[in-house]
Amino acid sequence: MAGVALLGGIALAGLIVAVYAAWLFHDLPDASELADYRPATATRVYAGDGTLIGEFSDERRIYVPYEQIPLPVIQAFLAAEDRNFFNHGGIDVGGLGRAMFKNIFNAATGRRLEGGSTITQQVAKNVLLTNESSINRKVKEAILANRLEATLTKQQIMELYLNEIFLGYRSYGVAAAAYNYFGKSLSQLTPDEAAFLAALPKGPNNYHPKRHPEAALGRRNWVLGEMNQNGFINDAQLATALARPLAAQDAPRRAAYADADFFVEEARRQAIARFGREEVNRGGYYMRTTLDPSLQSAARDALMRGLENYDRRHGWRGPWGTTDFAEG
Repeated sequence: MAGVALLGGIALAGLIVAVYAAWLFHDLPDASELADYRPATATRVYAGDGTLIGEFSDERRIYVPYEQIPLPVIQAFLAAEDRNFFNHGGIDVGGLGRAMFKNIFNAATGRRLEGGSTITQQVAKNVLLTNESSINRKVKEAILANRLEATLTKQQIMELYLNEIFLGYRSYGVAAAAYNYFGKSLSQLTPDEAAFLAALPKGPNNYHPKRHPEAALGRRNWVLGEMNQNGFINDAQLATALARPLAAQDAPRRAAYADADFFVEEARRQAIARFGREEVNRGGYYMRTTLDPSLQSAARDALMRGLENYDRRHGWRGPWGTTDFAEG
């Protein structure tokens, strides 16, 4: 009887696992779709001389191929998020174990718990799944991570990750973040600036450079330390980077040139009439216009001076000395 009961229990457990697996797999996304996946990118408007004068987008993103992403930027994210990325198959068992061990102390001291997710798992979650916190989602994330590793190269996965991830300051992807935080292209970033961007995935609002400057600086310095420990920067480079202040822009801007607002709006209307609003806001078009920034700025200054001069000659200067107050 005991043997029969044991076999029955095993069979029941197997049935439960099979039913759970069937339920889990029935709506699992197809990882192969990511082979041709391109996230929404901003349409950018340029003057005749190449000056950026405007941008239209639902998500501020500038898509950059893996080959054009500087090595220090990749190394900064490896140090901060997944040092064994190029060696594991989607799930870093050693890293997960370290995270669980650290979480024992983090929970005891009230610190933030570490997730232990690899970059591949984060791509699976950000692109194919939702942000719900549940065991089911974590299991799906692990399965999809394994499938992603079988479908895409490591370089393709890293390219997706660095272009898809939200980094605060209205920035999706590292190229948009470099422009919004520092007004630079990726190739112009210093190691400390790359380290700051790599500090953001865990919580951009927690490390906002203006609202939480001390936390942002501390997290950036931690990433720099991890880069040093992993051999990405030497001790001299570490000392130089740690000494640099965190000099982020006050707020993200769509374009540094702002004297052609009406012209850019007309360009937007014509683009929408031709391609449709959704396509313009997501298609990543490069719009080259006939605008001459120097002439446009001169015309704007002349118009403002003319309006001010006209106002001084004819404008109402207030009630004192111009209004006839009757008795009583």
